[in-house]
Amino acid sequence: MPGSRKDFDIELRLLLDAIFYKYHYDFRGYATASLKRRLTTALVRFGCATLSQLQDRVLHDPLVFPDLLGFLTVQVSEMFRDPAYFRALREKVVPLLRTYPSLKIWVAGCSNGEEVYSLAILLREEGLLERTLIYATDINAHALQKAEAGVYEIDRIAAFTENHRKSGARGSLSDYYTAAYGHAVFDKSLKKHIVFSDHSLATDSVFAEVHLVSCRNVLIYFDRELQDRAVGLFSEALCRRGFLGLGSKESLRFSSHAHEFEDFELQDRIYQKKGAIQ
Repeated sequence: MPGSRKDFDIELRLLLDAIFYKYHYDFRGYATASLKRRLTTALVRFGCATLSQLQDRVLHDPLVFPDLLGFLTVQVSEMFRDPAYFRALREKVVPLLRTYPSLKIWVAGCSNGEEVYSLAILLREEGLLERTLIYATDINAHALQKAEAGVYEIDRIAAFTENHRKSGARGSLSDYYTAAYGHAVFDKSLKKHIVFSDHSLATDSVFAEVHLVSCRNVLIYFDRELQDRAVGLFSEALCRRGFLGLGSKESLRFSSHAHEFEDFELQDRIYQKKGAIQ
């Protein structure tokens, strides 16, 4: 149908504006191609023929937006995802983190919590968890609830366990969870060191100084301007010589903040904030 793609683009912009002004969630800097794919799926889920129809429901039915949020945010992860990243943290970053009397870590875009618990377990194994506070943030309230619960389907545990082993594990993953009724519940002693909180990389500001930011497979869903904003937040939050970990397909190469960092373990996408200019 002639003009249909242009109509879709117009409707997409209007929908994102409506979401921002009504609910204060800002998706206007998210990568357009990814949003289009996810919203096309959402149209089927909500029984809408057009984004304009979906916009009408978002504005007038308060039950629709929380459900739609699941389509707009990506909640796909696993524990110790990309084990080489966690091995690099364990072998290269942890020895430097040991030099601090206390630690603060920010997991930005924590999704359902898999990475947060992975870091908590790694730090427990390395003897650092007791002096660490981990901030786990996301914009999806439902995902945060799942993350805080720390409950995962038991059929996912085999993959988690293998990743944990490849990350240089010093014990068994089973030491950290209890299995019952088809689910694995992770130990409450891990949660004592985690603060789960709503935070948007698109609209919110820095809330603490931290020694490590881990934001993996989040920036790929942002456009260049929003990527720059997020990296700027990470740089502002990090202490001098603090560390930033990104996803395997992400890079600082084209960021306007790239000069504020130096490569630390480039293959595993770990960067270190530069020290003060001498």
